[in-house]
Parts: sequence; structure tokens; C-alpha cells
Amino acid sequence: MTGRILGLLAGAAIVAGLAASTASADGLPVLGVDVGSKGVTVPGAIARFVTLWSGKRSTVVARVRRNGGRIDRSRLLQGTFTIPAVAYDGSASGLSADGSVLVLIQPRVSFPRARTSFAVLDARRLRLLKVLRLHGDFSFDAISPSGNRIYLINYLSPTDATKYAVRAYDVQAGRLLPEPVVDPHEADEQMRGQPISRAMSPDGRWAYTLYDGNGKTPFVHALDTSRATARCIDLDALEGEKYLWGLRLSVGAGGKRLVVRNGLAPELVVNTETFAVSKPPQPRPIATAREGSSPIWPWAAGASALALALVAAGLVGATRRHRRPALG
Repeated sequence: MTGRILGLLAGAAIVAGLAASTASADGLPVLGVDVGSKGVTVPGAIARFVTLWSGKRSTVVARVRRNGGRIDRSRLLQGTFTIPAVAYDGSASGLSADGSVLVLIQPRVSFPRARTSFAVLDARRLRLLKVLRLHGDFSFDAISPSGNRIYLINYLSPTDATKYAVRAYDVQAGRLLPEPVVDPHEADEQMRGQPISRAMSPDGRWAYTLYDGNGKTPFVHALDTSRATARCIDLDALEGEKYLWGLRLSVGAGGKRLVVRNGLAPELVVNTETFAVSKPPQPRPIATAREGSSPIWPWAAGASALALALVAAGLVGATRRHRRPALG
């Protein structure tokens, strides 16, 4: 069995490098983004998890070392499953922060679908714990740090994929929680839009997703996966911006700051304790010389400091004292 799985991994990796199959991507909320062969990991983990479609209505799931690419463990699952993509920047999810639970999703072939299936695995042993079969159309959103709750996107309209609700699934109880997960401050306001970028807090508790707002105000959906609650953070400064889809999220300051970046440049900063949005501090301008004097360039200041250091060490003086006299 091990030889067969390794053969499937090698062959599927070549195929995955050539093209993304429609059977290997969930489709919603992220259309056409395949992260199965890229895999998912969590901060501090030594391995990542990948899925590859075997072509015979079965899936190879493997744990691969991040350093060197060695396969630690692999398993062949009956049925077609993949690592969930959760944003258009290629963000993947499904692995709990403690590395104990891995959730895979059955790729869709149409919208809407009457049933949605998820495979829940013991990530350490790659043992299948259960297959969740839910009535209705769902996509994966996030997972709690210990893997006891799974968060799903539940599509509410058969014709409009931007109408949805966030639902929590209790893994131990084996049921969906009855009420959708909402921002208690804006319980009547429906969340709509496409996910652009995803970032996680260092402890895996908070899932931050940047949404385009469906033509209105862009926002960050801050999902507390431990307490099954959320906050929607409006980004009014970004409304109407054409470069919106190039923005990315990152978490800094030990999880206390969420940064909305345009490339390397920060656009907005969100305080994750108060959810206040602010502009990033402007960099200090380089001091200019007084009028009538020559400007002091940074490289020149560095060269002067180096020269002083050499003199202090006696290197420059030694060179001058031992200079050979000119021949005449």
C-alpha cells in the first residue's frame, strides 16, 4: 500500500504542476484557486498537509516536511477531497492550531449543491475520524485552535453566491449550532462580498478575512473561533479603490495589530483589541542640511563613521607610518 501511495503522490504532483483540475478546487467562496498540492500548515509546525487527487474517486492526503519535502505519513481516502481555499490570495485552512485536526472538503461540481461533505482526520496519525454530510450548500471558513469547532459558509440563495451566513459546527456533538455566527453589534446587517485575503492570529483563535464588500464598503471579518462570535470592521478609507484586490492582510505585534498592506506598504492598521482602524504612522523625513551648506547623504555619514572607527583602531595611522618611500 505504501508503494502505491508514493507512486500516486509522484504522478499526481506532476499533474498538479501542469494544471489545476476542477475536481481539486472547492469553487466557493474561492473560485478557481487550488491549494491542495500547495497544502496547509500552522505557525511553528515542521510539516504541511497536502491533498492530491488519484483519478479513481479517491484522494491521497500526506504530511510533508517543510524542510526537505520528506513524506512523514500518507493515507488514501475513498472519495474526492481537498484542502480548503479561503481567500483569493491562495490562503488555505483546515488545520487546527494545535496540529490535531485536519478538515478536508469535497469539491463542488455545481452551484447550488444539495449536500456537502467534509472529511475530519486525526492530523497526527492521518486517521479518518468521520465524514460530515450536511444537507445544503456549504464551504469551509475556519477551525478553532483545538479543532472542536468548524466554521462554514452556508449559501442562502440558489442564484446568488454572495448571500450567505457563517455557521459553526460542533464536532463532538455532531451538529450545526442553531444560530449563525454574527457580529452582535451589527446583528441585522448581512455580510456580503468576496474574500480577498486571510490572516490568522498567532494562537489560531482569530481568523481575519478581508472582503471586497460586494461593491460597497470593504471590511474585515474578524471571526473568534474559540467563542463563536465575530466583528465586522468597516474600512471606509478603501471604498472605491481600484487596487483593492491587490491588498493583503498580515498580523503583527504579537497579534495585537492587523495590517492591510498594498505590497510592502501598509495602508491601514487595525487594533485587534479595540477594532479601531487608523492610518499607519508616516515615516520620518530624512533630515536636510541647513541652507547654504552641503547635504549630508546617508552613505557619506556611514563612510565618516567607518573612517573614525579605523582611526580609533590605529589601522589608518599604521598604514601611513609604514608607507614605503618613493624611489628616486
